[in-house]
Amino acid sequence: MILVEHKLGHLSDPVWQERARQARVDPLVLEQWEAPKSRLRKASESGIELAVSLPRSEHLHDGDVLHYDATRQLIVVARIALKEVLVIELEGLERLAPHEILRACFELGHGLGNQHWPAVIKGSTVYVPLSVDQKVMASVMRTHAFAHVKTHFAPGEEVAAKLDAKEVRLLFAGADATPHHHHGDRGGAHGHDHHEPHDHPHDHGHDHGHEHHDRHGPVA
Repeated sequence: MILVEHKLGHLSDPVWQERARQARVDPLVLEQWEAPKSRLRKASESGIELAVSLPRSEHLHDGDVLHYDATRQLIVVARIALKEVLVIELEGLERLAPHEILRACFELGHGLGNQHWPAVIKGSTVYVPLSVDQKVMASVMRTHAFAHVKTHFAPGEEVAAKLDAKEVRLLFAGADATPHHHHGDRGGAHGHDHHEPHDHPHDHGHDHGHEHHDRHGPVA
């Protein structure tokens, strides 16, 4: 077991590009929900066991160099394929009247909550990880026709670069880690699908108007 307490660099760095020409790159393939973790244990494709224990302020990116064996000419590199992220811009929100701001935020929170989509907000931008098909998510947003809202999809790595380690964990660690079940489910899927917007009563003892930072799955 190899303990990794800090990253050695990135495969795009000139020094590692040169070494990679002569050494074998051994990928440590991580699922989206694993990548934001600062602590994990996993084997590389060649079978090298790594125990990653990074500071809580850090997380892994695609291409991070985790281990270098000069004798064996082997470089272990993190390989991560983050899914795209739905980016919701609350355009010009600060220029609206207080009651309009309240209405826009409430309606958006209610709409995301009905879909059980986890989300992270940074400034006036809301980030929602791709938890269903992109076309479905786009259709849901069009159907709601939220006022003062613009949306687009962005690569996961691009979004992750704008967030701190805690926010990355909140955004990506829960998107795929666990099935999305109601508390009352008995191992089955939702009684509804996520292909269309839906409204239904909730008796989970909480208000869907708050941020959905910790709705799904553990964080590191």
